[in-house]
Amino acid sequence: MTLTQFDNGYWYATELKEFAETIGIPSASKLRKDELEKAIKLFLQTGKIKSPTKRNLSTPRVKDVERGLMLDLPVVVYTNDKETKSFLEREALKIAPGLKRRSGARYRLNRWREEQLIRGVKLTYGDIVKKYVQLSQIKEPFTQIPHGRYINFMSDFLAAEKGATREQAIRAWKKLKTMDTPKNYRSWVKSQSSKPR
Repeated sequence: MTLTQFDNGYWYATELKEFAETIGIPSASKLRKDELEKAIKLFLQTGKIKSPTKRNLSTPRVKDVERGLMLDLPVVVYTNDKETKSFLEREALKIAPGLKRRSGARYRLNRWREEQLIRGVKLTYGDIVKKYVQLSQIKEPFTQIPHGRYINFMSDFLAAEKGATREQAIRAWKKLKTMDTPKNYRSWVKSQSSKPR
């Protein structure tokens, strides 16, 4: 498989994990989809196998949520479960009453948290809540994530296709996934303009 073939395909996380395990990427089953893509692309470009993350992939000890979430609790084993999300929302509303959930804020919060911990910064759940509030209150659009094909496509489609519905965007995405082309809105537009009239 070439890098272009990989980029033009659409891969589910299970397929990426299977491929990563086949080529020998360590701890493939514990990697996120974006990390798997990064490791596989490096392999396809260079033939080298390298872990795409510096975060700890060992089996977690006692989860923070099991210790009882409190603002002064140090972040050790964070989980994205229902209880943790509810805690975040509840505490965020105490800081900023009426705060609305913002699409993409939790994703960016998780990447920020991981970066801080990798750098050795000691975080508490109070720090996590404050950052979540800050991310939720940013007025300008978030920058697109490099691997978020679906998210970026949906955002671009709905912004450019005046009056388009979410259902139309999903149908367009499903069609794009089957095509041998990059998975972005530009490729979708190009494919539509090349259709015979």
